[in-house]
Amino acid sequence: MIEINELLRIMVTQRASDLHLRVGSPPMMRIDGVLQPYGSERLSIEWIKNVVETILTERQKAVLQKELAVDSSYSIESFTRFRLNVFYQRGTLAIAFRTIFTKVPTIESLGLPTVLATLCDKPQGLILVSGPTGSGKSSTLAAMLQYINASRPVHIVTVEDPIEYLFRDEKAFITQREIGVDAPDYETALKNALRQDPDVVLIGEIRSQNTMITALNAAETGHLVFTTVHANSSYEAISRIVDAFAGDIRQLIRKQIAEVLVASLYQRLIPSASGSGRVPAVEILIRTPRIKELIEKNEMREIREEIEHSVTVHRMQSFEQSLIALIANKVINYQDALSATLMPGEMKLAMDQLGIDEHGDIHLQGDISDAGIIF
Repeated sequence: MIEINELLRIMVTQRASDLHLRVGSPPMMRIDGVLQPYGSERLSIEWIKNVVETILTERQKAVLQKELAVDSSYSIESFTRFRLNVFYQRGTLAIAFRTIFTKVPTIESLGLPTVLATLCDKPQGLILVSGPTGSGKSSTLAAMLQYINASRPVHIVTVEDPIEYLFRDEKAFITQREIGVDAPDYETALKNALRQDPDVVLIGEIRSQNTMITALNAAETGHLVFTTVHANSSYEAISRIVDAFAGDIRQLIRKQIAEVLVASLYQRLIPSASGSGRVPAVEILIRTPRIKELIEKNEMREIREEIEHSVTVHRMQSFEQSLIALIANKVINYQDALSATLMPGEMKLAMDQLGIDEHGDIHLQGDISDAGIIF
């Protein structure tokens, strides 16, 4: 049977984002978002057990025994690192690996809207990034931090579980802390991070009300804070944060978010029209006086309308506007965009109004840019 390090090297060579190992099945790799088997040899119980023995520390093995799952990371020296989760399914061990690329991406290399660089120039505030699992949130955050790293002399502190990208200091000084290795939990790590003279703070995930309150207070007191939220839109991310609190303090949290928010992003990865790789479609909500007012009043539906009408002035865009721009620029196919949107009818109507057909050809006057559709 193949050695685990050799299998992981093949994973990277194949440009797979994920590798799934389960007893009784061949290794499964996710390439460009699609799961496919590697070979036909089925993995044995003994092989999986040996891999777990190799990749976990004694502390992690104890956590696995107690909680039946454990997060970790694994490195192949002079090659790359992997994020992983070991867990049980049907009473046997299984492992999910994700590649951690050593080359930090840039806003340009990921094909992200250039307005994201402008957001990174802000001295303080809160930037939210949301999207489903595997939507490229970590890569987007890394690209934004790398922009800061290359552009100004600040102290960046990241708190991650596990560390996703390894940064090298350029103009910035970067401290990276991993939960379970450098700190016991997010709440403790964040409190300590704020005592370490940071200018920019990345919180990989917010798992408690106390961590959220600390993050909001940090954004309010002179720090630029980045974090992720599980939500289906840029504005739903705000509601998700507020709804995590009891009713009597929700309005206070909503008002605080309205004050400190720089931007909220939502993204998904769409198969490229070229047939190779995937590209991000990004919804961009930027705090303006009008957006601040709508957040405070909890008028989320009106926020979407404001996004759609703020493309030219504030460089916002809805998710559907981003998809349409990618279709018109022949970057993605119409059917893939249709599969990604939760509002297919609205997207088709907008395309008809702009004179853009399903092939991306424009039949009426309109202007397409990386910031979205300009009406």
